[in-house]
Amino acid sequence: MIKKLAKELKNLESPPEGILGVNDYDFSVSEAGIEVPAVTAYKNNVSRMKQLLSHDFRRPPPKGGSSDQESIGSETKRSSVSSGSRSRLHKEFLSRFVDSQTLTARLEDWFELISEQSGKKKSAFDVPFELIELQKFDYALEGVSFQQLVRMPNAVYASTSDAAEATAYLAIEDFLHASVKGLWEAFWSQDDPIPFSVACLYNENLKFYQAEKAIGNGKLSGLGATGVLLNNPRHPHGKWDHVLELALLRPHIRSVAAGSDQKLSLSVLGEALFYALRMLLSRSLSKLNFSESPNCAYVLLVDSQYGGVVKVEGDVDKLEFDVYNVYDCSVDWIKKHCKVSVSPIDRIWNKLGNANWGDIGALQVLFATFHCIVQYAGMPKHSIEDLAADHGSRLQTRRVARQLGDSRVNGNGLFQFQQQSASPEIVEVPDESIKIKSEEFIMKLDVGSVLWLEDSDQQKGYQINDVVDNNELRYYIASPVKDPGKSLFLYVGSHPSQLEPAWEDMDLWFQVQRQTKILTVMRQKGLSSKYLPQLSASGRIVHPGRCQKPSSGGNCDHPWCGTPILVTNPVGETVADMVNAGRFGLDEAIRCCHDCLSALSTTSSADIRHGDIRPENIICVRSGVRHPYFVLVGWGHAILEDRDRPAMNLHFSSTYALQERKLCSASDAESLVYVLYFACGGALPDLDSVEGALQWRETSWSRRLIQLKLGEVSTVLKAFADYVDSLCGTPYPIDYDIWLRRLRRNIHDDDHGKQVGTSG
Repeated sequence: MIKKLAKELKNLESPPEGILGVNDYDFSVSEAGIEVPAVTAYKNNVSRMKQLLSHDFRRPPPKGGSSDQESIGSETKRSSVSSGSRSRLHKEFLSRFVDSQTLTARLEDWFELISEQSGKKKSAFDVPFELIELQKFDYALEGVSFQQLVRMPNAVYASTSDAAEATAYLAIEDFLHASVKGLWEAFWSQDDPIPFSVACLYNENLKFYQAEKAIGNGKLSGLGATGVLLNNPRHPHGKWDHVLELALLRPHIRSVAAGSDQKLSLSVLGEALFYALRMLLSRSLSKLNFSESPNCAYVLLVDSQYGGVVKVEGDVDKLEFDVYNVYDCSVDWIKKHCKVSVSPIDRIWNKLGNANWGDIGALQVLFATFHCIVQYAGMPKHSIEDLAADHGSRLQTRRVARQLGDSRVNGNGLFQFQQQSASPEIVEVPDESIKIKSEEFIMKLDVGSVLWLEDSDQQKGYQINDVVDNNELRYYIASPVKDPGKSLFLYVGSHPSQLEPAWEDMDLWFQVQRQTKILTVMRQKGLSSKYLPQLSASGRIVHPGRCQKPSSGGNCDHPWCGTPILVTNPVGETVADMVNAGRFGLDEAIRCCHDCLSALSTTSSADIRHGDIRPENIICVRSGVRHPYFVLVGWGHAILEDRDRPAMNLHFSSTYALQERKLCSASDAESLVYVLYFACGGALPDLDSVEGALQWRETSWSRRLIQLKLGEVSTVLKAFADYVDSLCGTPYPIDYDIWLRRLRRNIHDDDHGKQVGTSG
């Protein structure tokens, strides 16, 4: 009997041509495409095999069983070398491998041993990626723009509540989608559709669901991970052999972050090993063709701020598939045939919930995702080496665009800086100690005093409510005598006879006389926007006493006669004051960028450029409005003609303005980036020369310090800074419309907290 069964099994191992194999019982003669006798013979063999397989091997044989049953079990066990029976055995093993806690409990001895062997080392495991690999990958990603995240985990309000956990799952789903999309378009194809999707794993049935649907159906408490999967319409809930990688949301991962004395716990590592082994087992049963070895799986560990990578490598064919003892077999395989690598836990999201794409925490997660895509999609069209090779040329292009000198390396290995500018090398800085002031001609208005001005043959009175002194110029907040509830900005200019002796009076001339001209031109050209100041009144002061100016024109002997006055609206707090008071955050940064760009977009249609964007020239309006907004003020240095010159500010002027004393198309946007950098906490160095200011700009842009700082607040601001950097010094205009749309999508008018949206 045993010999006969062995003979039949041997026949089954080599089926006739055209027959698919033991697992494919249901076929027709026409599908087989072979002669009927061969089909008949093979069907007989299959029939015998069915009898063997009808035996329930999941149950242990009864005690005192017959010798025939024992021989059947023995021969069937021997037949597991065949592909069909081995496949069934693997499937049975996988179907029983469902409990991560059981696996974790049986790994305790192993974990204690390797922890003891590691001693005082931070981690008992090697890292999955070397720093040189991450550096090269970082260079390759320099030109990659990742999608702005709308749904973000908020660490400030993180808690164990269902709402916080739901927000985190939605945010991780968006993060993984943006990662895969950015990598696919950068390395594989910008034209072909992305063949991957992101979904959450439900532990009870080990199926995948979209996060929103799972949360809406009350499955939040049962979610175990978030996965990146191959698109497969035939399997809407995913297949395990289609899983590229999994991300486990586990609170307090940050407790083992870099700089901490704590190590990764067995509960977290054991769960990561469980999911990694499930992926490897599923791939061993898959019919997919893997371009790279499928014997490597990546599991991400994340919370609302930090994250890391667990890499598991091993040949699952070396695993003993004992269906009665799946967890002990798995533990034995992990100990003997598996290599586990764990990356340091680093920050991925900042405290506001924005992804820091360029930081090492996000880089190692992106690098793991890159390798996962390679396993399923093959080697990319654009290799990491090819994209990283452009790093030097990008730096050179940036230097040439800014005309900052020779890019050759000198003996010290540093870039030699050369000033190439039409502006003077030495800039005279007036000493405050020699300011010439004449008390007779300086007008001082106190709170409560009333000032009258002559505007279009009529007199208007204004009562001073507040005096504002920004250490450079003084101006006032006043109310019309006829409308005390209305607030306006009131600027008092310099007496015409005092323009020569004092530099501060020239600044007053730009603030009052020149700005009056610019606002008048805007009104004449029909430029209107709530983000621009509105000209309320302008004219000359009506001084006390009788005016005795000559009939031929001019001014009388009174020191105030002829002093110009400018009145504008609306009134608000400057960005400089908001930063000093700690009231400038994420919402303010995005709204400020949007509103200022909107103002610049309006004026650019009439070829008017600001030329003096700085924190003191942007105000936030809150009074009388539902939602605060920003207004770009201080238009005294605006450029109307080629002969006009912008203001020179060592911290906030554009590179082109410092070099050429002119503005290019992107100059105002570049100045706005510097303002946002400062307002978001960026450090401004002490500068005392144009050369030093240009060197600081060169260093900041080449090292991406500005982008990294803005990225801590918002990825859309970081992307905007990259965009402006690419246009600096070029004649290409700013595409205001596209950036206004992107910024508008990130402004939440309904509430000031985090908003969970339905679109990216």
